[in-house]
Amino acid sequence: MTGTVIRTARPGDEAALTAMIHELAEFERAAQECTVTEAQLAEALFGPRPTLYAHVVDVDGEPAAGALWFLNFSTWDGVPGVYLEDLYVRPRFRRRGLARRLLATLAAECVQHGYTRLSWAVLDWNVNAIAFYDGIGGRPQSEWITYRVSGPQLAELAESGR
Repeated sequence: MTGTVIRTARPGDEAALTAMIHELAEFERAAQECTVTEAQLAEALFGPRPTLYAHVVDVDGEPAAGALWFLNFSTWDGVPGVYLEDLYVRPRFRRRGLARRLLATLAAECVQHGYTRLSWAVLDWNVNAIAFYDGIGGRPQSEWITYRVSGPQLAELAESGR
């Protein structure tokens, strides 16, 4: 694709990436739950101890898509893997293969560094994404149920251990 560049995020990208996160939250019907700020994202990506990595897709100099990810660790394999937290393509840039190219970039990151897994989650109602992930060889891990503790319940759990 002419004018399309996939690159690692760099300082200054936090504004576009934060906007994309909020756009994704709106799409996922959870905008009220999304409170991330540019400052928080900048710290996570570029602070002294980064906890997040990102790739940006620029189309003719405009941020068109992004992938935010972090390393996890397989105790069974004994090596890290990549967990894709968010992959978002802005609506006017969809159907150009950008999501596939971002996933291929993350797969290459895994191969280059000897990571054994590329994992992500998808909402059960997002049939277009599910069809796309099935099409690239992704397989649902239906034997696992994802759990989360957050908000007041997280505080309660933390307090219960004191």
